[in-house]
Amino acid sequence: MGLPKVQEMKDFENPEPQSKIDETSLTGSMSSDASSDDFKTERGNWKGKMDFLLSLIGYAVGLGNIWRFPYLCYRSGGGAFLIPYLFFMVVCGMPLFFMEIAYGQFASLSPVTIWSISPLFKGVGYGMVIISGIVCIYYNIIIAWTLYYLFVSMQSVLPWSNCDNDWNTEQCALSGSMNSTVSNYSTNGNFSSFMLNSTLMASNVTKIPPSQEFWQRQVLQLTEGIENLGGIRYELLGCLALAWVIVFLCLCKGVQSSGKVVYVTATFPYLVLVILLVRGVTLPGAMDGLRFYLIPDWDKLFTLKVWGDAAVQIFYSMGMAWGGLITMSSYNKFNNNVYRDAIMVPLMNCGTSIFAGLVIFSILGFMAKETGVHISEVATQGPGLAFVAYPAAISRLPISPLWAILFFLMLLTVGLDTQFGMFETMTSAFVDEFPQFLRNKKLIFTVVMCLVEFVLGIPCIMQGGVYILQIMDWYASSFSLMLMSLAECIVIAWVYGADRFYKDIELMIGYQPCIWWKICWKFITPIIILSIWIFSVASLEPVSYKDYQYPAWAIGFGWALSLVSFLPLPVLAIYQIYHEEGPLLQRIIHLSKPASNWGPALQKHREEYLATLEPRQRPAFTPVTAPIYLPTTIPTICEKSAAPFPEEVTLLSSRENISGPDSKC
Repeated sequence: MGLPKVQEMKDFENPEPQSKIDETSLTGSMSSDASSDDFKTERGNWKGKMDFLLSLIGYAVGLGNIWRFPYLCYRSGGGAFLIPYLFFMVVCGMPLFFMEIAYGQFASLSPVTIWSISPLFKGVGYGMVIISGIVCIYYNIIIAWTLYYLFVSMQSVLPWSNCDNDWNTEQCALSGSMNSTVSNYSTNGNFSSFMLNSTLMASNVTKIPPSQEFWQRQVLQLTEGIENLGGIRYELLGCLALAWVIVFLCLCKGVQSSGKVVYVTATFPYLVLVILLVRGVTLPGAMDGLRFYLIPDWDKLFTLKVWGDAAVQIFYSMGMAWGGLITMSSYNKFNNNVYRDAIMVPLMNCGTSIFAGLVIFSILGFMAKETGVHISEVATQGPGLAFVAYPAAISRLPISPLWAILFFLMLLTVGLDTQFGMFETMTSAFVDEFPQFLRNKKLIFTVVMCLVEFVLGIPCIMQGGVYILQIMDWYASSFSLMLMSLAECIVIAWVYGADRFYKDIELMIGYQPCIWWKICWKFITPIIILSIWIFSVASLEPVSYKDYQYPAWAIGFGWALSLVSFLPLPVLAIYQIYHEEGPLLQRIIHLSKPASNWGPALQKHREEYLATLEPRQRPAFTPVTAPIYLPTTIPTICEKSAAPFPEEVTLLSSRENISGPDSKC
């Protein structure tokens, strides 16, 4: 026999006490918009629309926009590359982006708890959190490198501008007086090698530019392989500790504090990019670099790899399936225009990538002219661009320390914004999943998580730590991220239902989007995701760094790392099916349907949501939002009403259940 719905308690014989309870215990002050916002204060919410929008832009616009897209664009046909790039943004990037921020805002829950939409697939949420946690470890290593470069830039002469330092070798030589050649940066991973070898025409002696020696011999103090990790780089250890202190200070109060920080971190990179572009286009050779970057090579459009690279770049650069989009949108007000945001942010992300390419190639064009080499020989991506090629170009500018400081400040703020989103994804996921333990201890939990991530990052700042970092970046999200995104798309569009999801969106923004999004979610986007996954797996080679080949055990560790985020999906599904009652097929069907506590967080929105459902879709028990305190409210109901009190009350503020023995009358 089904439990009576809590909101139907108004049918009790004596309506007056119930009216009093509705005002104090059940709905409280939920009738006003202001008080509705107060309800979400326990979890936290954005103070203004710009807080969310800037956080979303900062999260989506990451280091890949600065150091990967420009290289892919020039290598894949210049301006012609924009055609597949924009195509995949429209058919894959935007639909997934819209989907994630829409259902995150609708339910006001983080990536794990939100899977009450279909409990059978709760492992997808845990996989998102695991990936974000792994990437957080090595992303802060990059921020630590950036801090190190920022600090050493604060002197009159940049340390990588000459060969007069303790770490330089006899092979060190400034470019310009010699013919320089570059072996191309490997594109099989974001952190593959970059070698700028300079060969004198009069001899066979290989010369190395000072920026490369500074990176390898001073910053990393690189060992010969992963078998020899060497000692800890204490300067980098201090920078890593500072990076985590910055993350903690900016997130110690959740979105209340990060929402203020993003006004600086999300806007400052654009200011610096404009300044660097203005300076770059005034340099000799800049136009050559821009032409090399933008002039289309239409023949490249007939190459499968170009389309694959464009799809992969869109997928990784916009942050889908990492959990960050769901987390940030979960702090929105219910009626925020999420449709507008889903159009605006991807377009800004794409525009930022293109604009960053103008900045990068104007400076690289200048460097090519200064050194007398072709632009293709100085163009690279990843750390090779950020910590070798671009610093080398900056060192040739007048007042070079100023430009170096601006450049590394820009990298710092771009990296921090993305780090904020990933780290908040982890903390919010656990706090929402275990509110009874962590809700009132989120500050302490944030400290603990920062310490854990800091300790896990220490091997990466050892002398051979870059080899570990390379494995983490190569494998961490290469296998499972797209599969989780595919599962997410199928569950929303087919299991939950695209039509039902459209009604949810209509509740939030007042109208249903055009049919294009539904077609993408059900057909186009899943096919594209599956195709991207097949392309990525087929083109994935064993991890390498420069000419160094990893041993078999290190490659095995990488594959284990790639599987650890995927395993929660089948493991949790099997676990929940095992503990469910009934025949196997009935268990699967039941677990695929939304749980009884699925829906908006606030009662007034929840009632609107329930009204849109067909009778067969409505839960047998409809929860309320405000907590009911059993010792005071139950006697009042029991004494003045013959109706029984429900045996279970679901609290939407924390999604926890209070069960039966003490609730009987």
